[in-house]
Amino acid sequence: MTVLLRFAPSPTGALHLGGLRTALYNYLLAKKHSGKLILRIEDTDATRAVPGAVDGIRSALEWAGIEYDYGPGRNGPHGPYFQSERLDLYHSHAKRLVESGRAYRCFCSPDKLAQTREKLARTGSNATYDKTCLNLTEEEVARRMRAGEKSVVRLNDSNLPARSAPADLVFGTLRDAHASLPTDPVLLKSDLFPTYHLASVVDDHEMGITHVLRGEEWLPSVPLHLDLYAALSFKPPQFAHVPLLLNPDGTKMSKRKGDVQVFDYKRRGWEPAAILNWLALAGWGVQSHANSSQESVPQPPSLKQAPDSTTPMSLPEMIEAFELTSITHRRTILDPMKLEYLNKQHLLRSISSDDGLSELAERVHPTIKQAFPSSQYTTVPYIRQTISSMKGRLTNLQDMPTLAPFFFVEPDLTSHEAVSMFQSVPQATHDIFLDSLLVRFSDAKIPWQVQYLNDLLHEEIAKLQMQSKAAMTVVRRAMTGMRTGPSVADIIHIIGKDRTVVRLETARAS
Repeated sequence: MTVLLRFAPSPTGALHLGGLRTALYNYLLAKKHSGKLILRIEDTDATRAVPGAVDGIRSALEWAGIEYDYGPGRNGPHGPYFQSERLDLYHSHAKRLVESGRAYRCFCSPDKLAQTREKLARTGSNATYDKTCLNLTEEEVARRMRAGEKSVVRLNDSNLPARSAPADLVFGTLRDAHASLPTDPVLLKSDLFPTYHLASVVDDHEMGITHVLRGEEWLPSVPLHLDLYAALSFKPPQFAHVPLLLNPDGTKMSKRKGDVQVFDYKRRGWEPAAILNWLALAGWGVQSHANSSQESVPQPPSLKQAPDSTTPMSLPEMIEAFELTSITHRRTILDPMKLEYLNKQHLLRSISSDDGLSELAERVHPTIKQAFPSSQYTTVPYIRQTISSMKGRLTNLQDMPTLAPFFFVEPDLTSHEAVSMFQSVPQATHDIFLDSLLVRFSDAKIPWQVQYLNDLLHEEIAKLQMQSKAAMTVVRRAMTGMRTGPSVADIIHIIGKDRTVVRLETARAS
């Protein structure tokens, strides 16, 4: 059996972190078992559709590195991939349900329905509808349809076939909570568009979806969906529901609260690999055998400890390690500090490879050009050197202009930090060391190599019998005007001999 999953967002806005994690888990499970992932757009509610949302969702997935196999722009055997283009399927299956007595047409107006709900509530009933239209004759239904009366199709919950109890690959056996469902739920609306429940069940069956992996907010709908599978004589897929992500203050993550859109994180310069790593491990807990009997995808011969929540992992590493049995039942707070740590680790990985370093330099190039528009030292090859020197110091690539402006423009020796550095060293030490370095750097034949430059600095310190800390503060101030940064030898090597001499002379004169 080919494992086939789907990520099925509604085009009601930008993709947020919770949606991206759901897409990621679907992707990991599909690729773990050599399966396929479908992107399906659930656009049956035209009133909530946002123009450009589909392109935004696709762009966010592409940025993150989640490549779906079939969907908009990637035609395959399961299309069309927009629910608004599949209406004939929903009408056909709704008709089957009506003809079999599993569903019926309801002509009650919104006002009539509101009155019915109020009346039932006053009697203490949990019902939300009194099934008035269930007893209409075929002739009456046909007459009212010919007359153009608006109607909906409702599931007849008093005439459903037997089925198994609901089960979930994450939460285990579920309570069959029919009492919490509306009475005879609407399947087909008066505008002839399906509700989510009918459309998702029909599409998952028609597309051959083997596993439905979605947010836990859909757990209460599982009994209804299983009723629909049974009523339509469909074999249901395996269900897995993922606990919600929470804001740092413990509140539910919402599109309307805080920066939770994927593109907010792209704009702020976070690494896409780190974002996926962060989301994947949010709720990735200890593996157990609790639900393994429900699982139809192949299982590993032995279960091991799941990754720690700050384990740096690439997408291939996540695919290899991912198991549904690892997902916890608990809702998880997204910790921004963990993202910072993981982002730093992923930057280290990228900087350690030639291709990764080049990609980082290309990506940050516009940011540095914008920050230093008059600088002639903003070429991609030069930026590549500066990033390499910042290895282990960068948490976010966009911090380069703030953490290391001295690579691109002359240091401000009048800043509070630079003045404080100057005042921390005796004037004599400052002047003697700079004079000594100017003499050494005046040698036209000096080898411009990091190790040689480092040795040169320490030779001068030893010759002048200076304290290393004080002497290095003098030259660091001259080169950068900042207390922290890469090694002084690295900085001197990157900015070159001419700029080094100019800075030494400027510092000596200050």
